[in-house]
Amino acid sequence: MNRIMTSIAVLLTTLLVIPAAMGQETAGDKSAPRERPQRPPIERRGDEQGQVAQRVQRQIDELKAAHQELIAELRTIHTLAVKEKAAETAQRIEKLIVWRQERLRESLRQLELQQQQLQRAAGEIAGQTERAAAVNRRAPDFELSSFDGRAVKLSDYKDTIVVLEWFNLECPFVLHHYEKAGTMTALAKKYRDKNVVWLAINSTSHTTLEANRDFVKKHKLAYPILDDRSGKVGRLYGAITTPHMFVIDKTGTVVYDGAIDNAPLGKVTGGGEKIAYVDKALAELTSGKPVTTPKTQSYGCSVKYSTP
Repeated sequence: MNRIMTSIAVLLTTLLVIPAAMGQETAGDKSAPRERPQRPPIERRGDEQGQVAQRVQRQIDELKAAHQELIAELRTIHTLAVKEKAAETAQRIEKLIVWRQERLRESLRQLELQQQQLQRAAGEIAGQTERAAAVNRRAPDFELSSFDGRAVKLSDYKDTIVVLEWFNLECPFVLHHYEKAGTMTALAKKYRDKNVVWLAINSTSHTTLEANRDFVKKHKLAYPILDDRSGKVGRLYGAITTPHMFVIDKTGTVVYDGAIDNAPLGKVTGGGEKIAYVDKALAELTSGKPVTTPKTQSYGCSVKYSTP
């Protein structure tokens, strides 16, 4: 029993130290001198924003790794407590595991939001959005395999409206739309009989076949998740977040590029009324009307591309 309590004490200390350390690193720039510096050139400001976004991504990766190690240790102690018939201790450890996982999800949401803001600022400063803003461009053709082994080619969908959804099953913004709001599956079903094809694309470099297959099965997806772990198609389209949505009309032209809606994690940006951008675009297209809002700023986790 002493071994168990000693191990728990050490892990509790670690649980408290890690989030605090992450927060101190994120907030480190706030201790800068109060004297207002001269604004650097636009190009340099864009580089600085990009560097900070990369630093936040490292914090996210480190937080996930530390979490996995701690949960493994807690489960080992839990097993030991069960073996030694310390039922009350085992129950407390199980509650601690649940608490830690909730803390991780909240920490990741905050870091992803911060990363998104930094990337948006970097994009605006450096003119990164120019390529993505090319609405009414010809949709680049591609051929990808689904995670269940089926070949999918964009050019096979002539005279069809196609929705491309950039997807990452680890991203809380994506999970919100699948596990809470049901946005993607509901829209795909709503327009399925109106000559609209829905394709999810996963450009996450470290994702696995098994994880994506399990996701399709769990959520009973009627559309495939396409394997773009190389990142080739994502970069071709300029996808920067998950989700990032593209709508292609029957002529093969990109007529919408941006967010699924204006409500990240269900909260309307800046207050006001919720606008379902993709739903609105599809309603207009299927009624023979032009898309009235062709470009918005996407939100979500950054696309986890492989290193070029």
